[in-house]
Amino acid sequence: MALKMMKPTTASNRSKSYLNYGETLTKGAKPEKKLLITLKKKAGRNSYGKITVRHQGGGNKQKIRIIDWKRQKDGIVATVDSIQYDPNRTANIALIVYEDGVKAYILAPEGLAVGGEVISGEKADIFPGNALLMKDIPVGTMIHAIEVYPGKGAQLVRSAGNGAQLMAKEGEYAQVRLPSGEVRLIRLDCKATIGVVGNAEHQNVSIGKAGRKRHMGWRPQVRGSVMNPVDHPHGGGEGKSPVGRSEPVTPWGKPALGLKTRKAKHRTNKFIVKRRNKK
Repeated sequence: MALKMMKPTTASNRSKSYLNYGETLTKGAKPEKKLLITLKKKAGRNSYGKITVRHQGGGNKQKIRIIDWKRQKDGIVATVDSIQYDPNRTANIALIVYEDGVKAYILAPEGLAVGGEVISGEKADIFPGNALLMKDIPVGTMIHAIEVYPGKGAQLVRSAGNGAQLMAKEGEYAQVRLPSGEVRLIRLDCKATIGVVGNAEHQNVSIGKAGRKRHMGWRPQVRGSVMNPVDHPHGGGEGKSPVGRSEPVTPWGKPALGLKTRKAKHRTNKFIVKRRNKK
């Protein structure tokens, strides 16, 4: 998918770019109404009306596309009806129709086109969009939409352009190298989808102007050093003042740079073969 640059008619348009969806999305395809639910806006506030997540609010109205993360209809061939845009994720989605008439949404991997066929189960070929158990996938294959717990549905490697690689199999576990570089153990009875998630050019899009961020539901962010002391630990002082601390901190007083937030005795540490930051 190619990027489409705006003409520099204004200062914001000079660096603004869009994805050319005409090359990948199916023209005239409308969302399947039975697979839509309304997204309720919370604007970063909890049930008491207190802001718990800052810088969120507004944005365009959206409906959530229900994605089939479990792929439990094994052995039934599905045909790709259309490739569609999903406002809730960076990846595009594919509307598939099973032989029994059931429709579902899945992530659209690279190489999957309208009219193509996908299937899940042990008899599936190693083709983009097919879902198999880890024990049935050859070593070295690129995969995405990986389950962590059998039958719970895909939780890993779901954003645009991402793909993991199956490195090895040993005992009841497979070693998978995630996009971050981390090598992790995944049970062999967990499902994964063949291929790399499509829409890889998404990372190259330039937002261009503040208003476009507001459409996405992002409210303005302000530096702590220009706030009052009551609002941020960096606030206060006359003119441009230093933060007044040995290191920058968050609005809640925790170190902002370099603090490890993962628990030293996290229950999933035993499944990590190689950390992403280990050289």
